[in-house]
Amino acid sequence: MRAQTEEAPFDVVAVPELPSDGTYGFGVEGGQAPLGYVEIQGLSAGPLNPVDWEKNSLHWLPDIRYPLLAPRMGGVFRNIYAPSAIEDGEGWRLFYAAWDGIEQGTDRVYSAYTPDFIDFYDRHTVIHNGDFVHVSNVNVQKLEDGSLHMYGTAWPDKQESNRPVYFHSPDGKTWNGSPEPYHARKEDLVEIDEYNPGSVPNFNGANVLLYDEGKYRVYFTNWGDRGKLYWAEGKTPATVRFGGLALETEHAVNDVKKFTAMGKDWYLMVLHKKGDASREQGGVNRLFYSLSNDGKTFSKEQILVQSLGEMDRNIFAVGLAARADRVIGVLYGAGPSYRSNRNQIFGYWLQKRVLLKADGSGQGAEYEAEGALGPDRQLIKMPPLLPPLNNKPVNVNFEGTLSIFAEDGVTLLGTRKVSLRPGTVYRIIWK
Repeated sequence: MRAQTEEAPFDVVAVPELPSDGTYGFGVEGGQAPLGYVEIQGLSAGPLNPVDWEKNSLHWLPDIRYPLLAPRMGGVFRNIYAPSAIEDGEGWRLFYAAWDGIEQGTDRVYSAYTPDFIDFYDRHTVIHNGDFVHVSNVNVQKLEDGSLHMYGTAWPDKQESNRPVYFHSPDGKTWNGSPEPYHARKEDLVEIDEYNPGSVPNFNGANVLLYDEGKYRVYFTNWGDRGKLYWAEGKTPATVRFGGLALETEHAVNDVKKFTAMGKDWYLMVLHKKGDASREQGGVNRLFYSLSNDGKTFSKEQILVQSLGEMDRNIFAVGLAARADRVIGVLYGAGPSYRSNRNQIFGYWLQKRVLLKADGSGQGAEYEAEGALGPDRQLIKMPPLLPPLNNKPVNVNFEGTLSIFAEDGVTLLGTRKVSLRPGTVYRIIWK
């Protein structure tokens, strides 16, 4: 099924395209969307537009899976959070801190592979807690040579406190010279030279690593010095030198990505609010972001997205899903308990906006997506079917116009006439 009008820069095609004689399988027209819905693919975000981020004009859709990723059920401790995604071949490798269905409540670092954030494979332990009780709050950088550099939080150090810890891998299989899972050791702790906290420091849940122009920059918060997020820098992540204040904030930094757009460098930082969501208005917890052009001094935070309900009410970590030139989504660890012991991973996706406007008897009625299925797909609930005819349901096509707007949700990219059958999958083909 392909729309024929020519004013829009896209076609709308049933997936898979139908043979000309109309025969396909068991009389279906295309792939299977949930009954009463159409699925529309081909809507993922394009290259980062700093204007949209500066104005906070961004079209986010929650993933319809609630959660996106749950703990494995093999063991009695099930708590999964702190996502960090990096591009890996044609897909992504998702690192996360968790009790991923194990027999002890000790944080470790795991990873899984996903080609598209729809299905996840090869879930396994990467870093065992080893000499520590917990190793968590993972953040990973991948360099052009394929090497991986990982920061986490380890507890306890010799002062019975939380401290950054560093692991490295040339190939994603061997860490600090040992095959996965590597057992963390005290000597993996990070040193921050020339930083004098004046008391016992606590770096829990706020340590991010960024490789930038030949140096490793670290963003961190010491909760003994509340309200200040700092940066440090060095030639190796294992030992960095204190730089200065990056942002005055009570929120915890979990990820920073660098992009180049409009002739400038743009550093995007995402943060979460530590603590009980009941302290937020209406019991809703929020994620935040901040921008910078030099990677050292960041602008005032803006709200990114917020929790949806009881299951993600208390947010404890956040990570960006991104390509080299664009943000495609945001992943976050959250749960119903303020104690951070029943978390799962949830997601929002930055996508183009689709608006369906009905013709005929439903003229003027408008329909938009209730949510997304990964970074490229939207589900839109169709109008109710007509009353049954001879005790059989009447499956009526939606007749109307389909309009697509840019990632800001307001800039119109094109409109065309469509005839869409509920329960069918369609793809936007951009010309």
